[in-house]
Amino acid sequence: MSEQAPLTPNETELRGLLDGRWAHVRERARDVVRGERFAPVYGLSVEEHRARTLDQLMALTETDMPGYGFPESVGGSDDVGASVVAFEMLVADMSLMVKMGVQFGLFGGAIKALGTDDHHRRYLPDVMSVALPGCFAMTETGHGSDVQRLRTTATYDPATEEFVVHTPDEAARKDYIGNAARDGRAAVVFAQLRTPGPDGLIEHGVHALMVPIRDEDGAALPGITIEDCGPKAGLNGVDNGRLWFDQVRVPRTDLLNRYGDVSPDGTYSSPIESPNRRFFTMLGTLIRGRISVAGGAGSATKAALTIALRYADTRRQFTRPAADGRPAEEVRILDYLAHQRKLLPALARTYALHFAQEELVTGLHELSRSEESDDRAQRELESRAAGLKAVATWHATATIQTCREACGGSGYLSENRIPQLKADSDIFTTFEGDNTVLLQQLTKGLLTDFKDSFGDLDQLGLAKFMAGKVFETVIERTAARPLIERLIAAAPGRGDESSLYNRGWHLELFEDREKHVIEGLAARLRRSKKDGSDAFEVFNQAQDHVLEAGRAHMDRVALEAFVAGIDRCGDKATAKLLNRLCDLFVLSVIEENRGWFLEHERISTSRAKAVTAAVNELCRGLRPYAVPLVEGFGLRDEWLGAPIALGAEHRRQGDRD
Repeated sequence: MSEQAPLTPNETELRGLLDGRWAHVRERARDVVRGERFAPVYGLSVEEHRARTLDQLMALTETDMPGYGFPESVGGSDDVGASVVAFEMLVADMSLMVKMGVQFGLFGGAIKALGTDDHHRRYLPDVMSVALPGCFAMTETGHGSDVQRLRTTATYDPATEEFVVHTPDEAARKDYIGNAARDGRAAVVFAQLRTPGPDGLIEHGVHALMVPIRDEDGAALPGITIEDCGPKAGLNGVDNGRLWFDQVRVPRTDLLNRYGDVSPDGTYSSPIESPNRRFFTMLGTLIRGRISVAGGAGSATKAALTIALRYADTRRQFTRPAADGRPAEEVRILDYLAHQRKLLPALARTYALHFAQEELVTGLHELSRSEESDDRAQRELESRAAGLKAVATWHATATIQTCREACGGSGYLSENRIPQLKADSDIFTTFEGDNTVLLQQLTKGLLTDFKDSFGDLDQLGLAKFMAGKVFETVIERTAARPLIERLIAAAPGRGDESSLYNRGWHLELFEDREKHVIEGLAARLRRSKKDGSDAFEVFNQAQDHVLEAGRAHMDRVALEAFVAGIDRCGDKATAKLLNRLCDLFVLSVIEENRGWFLEHERISTSRAKAVTAAVNELCRGLRPYAVPLVEGFGLRDEWLGAPIALGAEHRRQGDRD
């Protein structure tokens, strides 16, 4: 494989901007993930792929990458942001991406977040070296998203100072557990913690324990039953399995007891008195996995777009007649507006989500370093992570399918990588949280802010809210707040007199849409509550509204992140290009949701038609820059592994009509 061709000046600026705060981590990955050991492959058997993925993971232990997210006291670098970015960069083989996430992010991350210094010393060095390969055993056959209702039990026995971990029925088996089928030696098991009381067992809710599952020879330990989930649609380098526990005993000291402890005599204690708050605090410490999945989905999307746009820039189909002294010739498919419309709005959204992901990772990193807890910041981060994971993974699924179609039969060939990207990323919409559930979680967070701001929302409070006088207490703007406020203040208004390309109008329109949807939802729920309706039915009947609120919120968040990203760009020509790409993102969102904007009289019929014309104009204008825009992602040719995407050096040198 030849060296990558030099970037053009614009591509260099784009690379630096997109690499962002953790550019050194991205460059480290580009240096490390090289050669045949990491090159994309296809056609392997399940066992061959699993062995290859483990070998790749072991190769990473020879670098500093596994230690990014772990404390310095055990040999790590205590850089949570770096750990998420490193995960994102392993797009050459997404089985390696996920296996790394299981080992260092989920298994090791749970020990770090839920354990104490003692657990860190005992386990984390072996987690980082993969001397202790492990599992994150949360999901059960009967309970996936509803973690609070898990059925596995951990009952304390004061006579032996041990917990007895047990699977009471088939619905309680641990299911789809990464590393369980082949490589795992231990598992962080989430179970209902029970201690003896004067009148029977006392329930303390879900807690996590370290449970050995295999001996050094790889055999299941007594009381442990392990079953292979078998071949999957994708990610077959990850050994997913099922676990059952039959009265398995583990020492009291293997309870990960940062948030809840049991003394030798069986007395339970916790620094958090409320069981519900304790549960959500424990889960909140584990959001790194959810944020990582959003980033991994973004990388898969970028890879598919890079392949499809490079291909479209060279593939010719149908002849343009001779005219004005120009000879007849076959047309590059990216010159067709229909093809531009397939790929370029998706590219624009990918950029927006990239900047939103960067903000989210920064928020996670800064919160992890904060010496004092900030409950509001933590809740906001959890809500934002839920929403971004949902929209980023849905975007990946839709965009990779579009890229497959855009490449025709070539996109269906395994050698051109898109089928594997499609298969490997498909599960991202449901693991680390089902997307529909996550969007509901996001909206509930927005409604909590609504309630926090206005108490019980009496008529006066509701009237003030509807008038928008105090909406800033609910809308939390993202990065570059002064810039965004300045742009909105300078917007000429919402009517047809505003330029379609006015950024202040864009920001105000997206904010207004989010505000209107959330206000309407809150008022709808309040009316139903006043009627004495059942709370569950009220919320259930409003789920369409709930999901719409979540989507509107994330569109606004992505736009603000894009605006903030452009503001950081130091090159005027590159900033101008990104502004046009941001225009395409905004106007394509308006076009997709024009029914809402028309129904709520935010735009007129004539303006809706003008939006469509503007999308066409932007696609045509951005067409010459499509390949440089994907080159800015910095994905190595060998990571793409697609013959139809190679030959990029020739194209970069200007071989365009």
